Amino acid sequence: MDFNLSPEDEAFRRELREWLEVNLPVGDRVTPVDFMFAESDEQWQHRLAWHRKMHAAGWVGISWPREYGGRGASLIQQTIFAEEVNRVNAPPLVNALGIMLAGPTLMQWGTPEQKQRYIPKILSAEEIWCQGYSEPNSGSDVASLQTRAIEEGDYFVVNGGKIWTSDAHHADLCMLLVRTEPSAPKHQGISYIVADMHSAGITVRPLVQMTGASGFNQVFFEDVKVPKKNLVGVKNRGWEVAITTLMFERSGTGAFRDFAGQVRELAELAKITMRAGRPAWADASVRQRIAQFACEAAALNYLGKRHLTRRLRGDPPGPEGSITKLCASELNLRMNNFAMELLGAYAQIEAGSPFAIDEGKWAARMLGSRALTIAGGTSEIMHNIIGDRVLRLPRE
Repeated sequence: MDFNLSPEDEAFRRELREWLEVNLPVGDRVTPVDFMFAESDEQWQHRLAWHRKMHAAGWVGISWPREYGGRGASLIQQTIFAEEVNRVNAPPLVNALGIMLAGPTLMQWGTPEQKQRYIPKILSAEEIWCQGYSEPNSGSDVASLQTRAIEEGDYFVVNGGKIWTSDAHHADLCMLLVRTEPSAPKHQGISYIVADMHSAGITVRPLVQMTGASGFNQVFFEDVKVPKKNLVGVKNRGWEVAITTLMFERSGTGAFRDFAGQVRELAELAKITMRAGRPAWADASVRQRIAQFACEAAALNYLGKRHLTRRLRGDPPGPEGSITKLCASELNLRMNNFAMELLGAYAQIEAGSPFAIDEGKWAARMLGSRALTIAGGTSEIMHNIIGDRVLRLPRE
């Protein structure tokens, strides 16, 4: 890969960096919002205001085509964008599922009326989206879903439930998979509809995680009416649309992440925690562990660029996606667990409590980091994919 940027891409980086320097809230340079922390209503409103400020300046959905309000940014520019917002610890935007999943899916499958109705309000966060796929008995095997939709006049009447629905408590609309033909094979008889989350019969219950956050929810549908015009794609062939959404999700899950900043944070933690009456950083074994993390972070960074190179050449995504997802989630887990070792007894203090070192962020990260080894495909599934499709290991 040629690591030299074109003049156009260098100008893009300068423009973004200068805008962030002027507009980034000062407090967020010190204490970024971390998705593993519990988020108050005030913090949500803060992020919403930040999102709309970025949108007004044209920095939301930069990969979207210009005709839909994006910048038509190249893959290189999308990587630059991720690098720069990570560098300054900018607050995460709201409506990630709308931008990453709903919008691109509607661009491909939506009717002209659906595109006109829904797409313009996604980037601006006028309407927040959630994704109704998983159910209590249908997790990794999404196609086994049992939420039913029966046709009555101009409506589908939906009954059932979804779980692990991120942002459902904020959402206005839901990408909802329902079974419209119970007798069909499980990958058939599924339809993809857009449900208004403010409809009568929808109940949203937060699921409080051990971090204290409650961004996940369980959603119940009881005789919920969804207009037939909200059907995306063809009735009973919603799995084709669902796969499109999943492909965008995998692409987003594998987005650029640079662990160098987290390694630096870990090094600073080692300098303020004590071992045998002296800073942990004075222990050569501690420095060696952190150096090992730094090496792995650098390797992941270059692996990500290798993956980017394939896409720039027009090649289909290679095995780097599964390898990167596996290695990144496991590295994150090991780094947070090592932070617990450095903190010792202080690791037991809850985030935000008095005497918590670094505001207790490491304990919250450790509690939440196991989730990243599950989301987007468990580590066990990633091992199987790599062994089967990359290494071609024999099966029993």
